[in-house]
Amino acid sequence: QALLVESGGGSVQAGGSLRLSCAASGHTFGAYTMGWFRQAPGLEREFVAAINWSGGNKYYADSVRGRFTISRDNAETVVFLQMNTLAPEDTAVYSCARARDPYSTSDYDSSSSYHYWGQGTQVTVTS
Repeated sequence: QALLVESGGGSVQAGGSLRLSCAASGHTFGAYTMGWFRQAPGLEREFVAAINWSGGNKYYADSVRGRFTISRDNAETVVFLQMNTLAPEDTAVYSCARARDPYSTSDYDSSSSYHYWGQGTQVTVTS
């Protein structure tokens, strides 16, 4: 049973930065693609970024590419999301997730490809 715990959310002014962390346990962390998704009030959950098991491949939503950076530390079993140049439209609950299948990046931007989810951390960007 994988356990994912996010941290690092908070409130920041537009143009600011935050770094989210997702600590993982209970599974072979280094075998799975990890993803970040977000959900704003009244909207559906959307893909933000994903990173494959080795960290060699990274994927981003168009809305965050160039501003957000995903990374992972397999030794510490943590995945990060560095968020720069934040804007009010980035306000959402951010959740990390572990892919359903090991060594797979299939449909990395679909929430249905992920099996375990963290509880989420709130990010609020004020103008």
